[in-house]
Amino acid sequence: MENLCKLFDAEYKFMCIVWEHEPVNSTALTGICEKALGWKKSTTYSMIKKLCERGIMKNEKATVTTLIAREDVQKYEVDVLIDRVFGGSMPSFINAFLQEKTLSAEEAQKIKFLIDGVTKT
Repeated sequence: MENLCKLFDAEYKFMCIVWEHEPVNSTALTGICEKALGWKKSTTYSMIKKLCERGIMKNEKATVTTLIAREDVQKYEVDVLIDRVFGGSMPSFINAFLQEKTLSAEEAQKIKFLIDGVTKT
């Protein structure tokens, strides 16, 4: 799964567009990418081909769909960040994340609810 979740910046931006519009016609996708990313048609088709070859998406009958969930990629990226920058320490990550930020009572409650849900296993 790690290999599938590792995306370069341009790949991730492209995948976000596909996740937002899927299933999407490949021709329509070239138009969307031209507007959103400034890509030429050939660039979009090259990216589709590359990600299909990696098993990240499929293009059947000119309809592009993803084979991996956005949430899986996000989780992978956060795990890599926490491991690389914070030595795997979630408290250090949360401390750095919350520095100089103000949470509303509702946001703080949601975070507490998430933490409570994880720690009650």
